[in-house]
Amino acid sequence: MSEVKIRRALLSVSDKTGLVELGQALAAHGVELVSTGGTAKTLRDAGLAVQDISDLTGFPEMMDGRVKTLHPKVHGGLLAVRDNPEHAAAMAAYGIGAIDLVVVSLYPFAQTVTRGAARDEVIENIDIGGPSMVRSAAKNHGFVAIVTDPADYALVARGTTTLEERKRLAAKAFALTAQYDATIAAWFAFADQGEMFPESAAIPLKRADELRYGENPHQKAALYLPAGPATPGVGQAEQVQGKELSYNNYNDADAALELVAEFRDGPPTVVIVKHANPCGVATGDTLLEAYQAAFACDSVSAFGGIIACNRPLDGATASAICEIFTEVVIAPGADDAARAIFAAKKNLRLLLCGPFADPHRAGVTLKSITGGFLLQSRDNGTLGDLQVVTKRQPTPQELADCRFAWTVAKHVKSNAIVYAKDGITAGIGAGQMNRRDSSRIAAMKAAEAAEKFSWGQSRTVGSAVASDAFFPFADGLLAAAEAGATAVIQPGGSIRDDEVIAAADAAGLAMVFTGMRHFRH
Repeated sequence: MSEVKIRRALLSVSDKTGLVELGQALAAHGVELVSTGGTAKTLRDAGLAVQDISDLTGFPEMMDGRVKTLHPKVHGGLLAVRDNPEHAAAMAAYGIGAIDLVVVSLYPFAQTVTRGAARDEVIENIDIGGPSMVRSAAKNHGFVAIVTDPADYALVARGTTTLEERKRLAAKAFALTAQYDATIAAWFAFADQGEMFPESAAIPLKRADELRYGENPHQKAALYLPAGPATPGVGQAEQVQGKELSYNNYNDADAALELVAEFRDGPPTVVIVKHANPCGVATGDTLLEAYQAAFACDSVSAFGGIIACNRPLDGATASAICEIFTEVVIAPGADDAARAIFAAKKNLRLLLCGPFADPHRAGVTLKSITGGFLLQSRDNGTLGDLQVVTKRQPTPQELADCRFAWTVAKHVKSNAIVYAKDGITAGIGAGQMNRRDSSRIAAMKAAEAAEKFSWGQSRTVGSAVASDAFFPFADGLLAAAEAGATAVIQPGGSIRDDEVIAAADAAGLAMVFTGMRHFRH
């Protein structure tokens, strides 16, 4: 059957948006309205004639409203195949009338969880009757229209529906109930039971936007956000201006935000990211000083990069940023002067993220592989007591530089080497197949910066160097010593630790072990 005239509609919504207008439109087409509780009251208050669900079923709503629509006269009216003689006979024998339209909005489970409600209230906001009606109506979409979104009210307000419309509404309805159940399952597993890796992982997602393309123009992409409670991040940031964000923009902005959040309680800090790797990170007395120092670390890679700040943007910093092409700038906020300056760069995307999430929060990350997915706990490890393993103790300044370099190295693709001095990265080596090459590349970048800005000597001289994993041989450490590093921070744990420690002693380096590595693939 293609076009169906709506003769009877069942309305039961927790969200009353547009309800009265829909009821008025349906009534104008002679549609009989059946409703429950608060929905019926809202319609009656608007002067509409409504039949209570209890009058339809012959049973009162009971058990605090838990049982009201779970009845054969409801589900029989929804599931009956109209042109099936046996179904028609059953309807006639038991006084079951057809229901041609169901309009439902489910109990606000996710919103209840998000506002931190007590467990009993969360449980009471698990809708049972609503999803049951949604699924019944959606299954029988050959005859019944199911509306779960006020945005679709206009589609049924004319009093008839086509088969193509009912198919689309059914698909949307099943997606809703799947997402709703997944949200409940995820809450039970992760929040209520504390299971990090439940036997069945339900991860409810809702499409937020279709992107222009993926990593490359021949790929398609979309942004999905959690359907339930979410940690605030790039996906929740306010885009003040600029072109639509691309797949790569989201990926790089996330990398920048994750790193700058490490310094949320520190001095003004700026992170510059290119292709998901930081190319410059610096602290300063002002945000402008921090940006200038981060930019100088690798001014070539900074072109077309992503900039993240741990302070609201000001006009002076915005002016400096606008001196080169930048894809995205993300910060907790921006003053009027900064907004006005960025407004002149219409393609630059400005994102305001508000307060940073705790970088050491618990949680899991998800990565797809061919034929499956990998889940792991977040890399939220923090530095504890450092073990000095060399004859020479690090100075307080060297120790501070070690900690800074280690924090940055956590966010650099492996193999990662980071030189840092006075709260500024001197050179970063990322994503190499061996640690020695990472050391050399980072030192080379530092030397190029020193030559470009006429510093006289590389910032790696007198710096601390961080390695995200242990040095398997002394060659990587010696490369760092040749670059002028005086202190080293690394996890330790190699079978050749003694050789590496001896090489550090011979070079006069101070070295500390963390006992923890930070691989990032």
